[in-house]
Amino acid sequence: MPSSACRLYLVTPPRIELPAFAEALSAAVDADDVACLQIRLKEADDDAIRRAAEILVPIAQARDVAVLMNDRPDLAAETGCDGVHIGQDDATYAEARRAVGADGIVGVTCHNSRHFAVEAAEAGADYVAFGAFFPTGTKVAKTAAEPDILEWWSDIATVPCVAIGGITVENCPALVRAGADFLAVVGGVWNHPEGPAAAVRAFNRAIAEASGD
Repeated sequence: MPSSACRLYLVTPPRIELPAFAEALSAAVDADDVACLQIRLKEADDDAIRRAAEILVPIAQARDVAVLMNDRPDLAAETGCDGVHIGQDDATYAEARRAVGADGIVGVTCHNSRHFAVEAAEAGADYVAFGAFFPTGTKVAKTAAEPDILEWWSDIATVPCVAIGGITVENCPALVRAGADFLAVVGGVWNHPEGPAAAVRAFNRAIAEASGD
């Protein structure tokens, strides 16, 4: 996941129904550019996560979309994901790196903490994630972040940054202009009134306009 123009980073809803979600994912990743899919099923047991990954990982990877497992380096490695996303209360960076290997992706939640971000980058993280930038119905956000943290990070670091938290087509331009390398989106895509495919196209148009492309 190299740093380049801002790209879309999809996160699964907390609960999914298969095969319906697989069809929605296929439509979304076929619609326009998507960099990454994070499988984030906090309420599911390990077997349910494995079943979901068995179906979702091939769909994404066939379109050159990287797949990350949330929280669980062990399941990321077991299910053929491209890497793992860890929070401050999950596995350590070292544990995550051992599980996914030198070529795997390890992303780290840094909330609104500059200290956490510098620490993660120095450890070797492939990206740092800041948020929540806007109110979100996906989870109770532990912190609120402002776009200036993206500007600061873009000025001092080469490690990519991900913006997350309540991001929609309408509010994303400020984050793109502030320097986000990726926009992590849940409800803004899966709950879009015109469907996930239309949402992905709309996000890509908004990103291009905000980038001046």
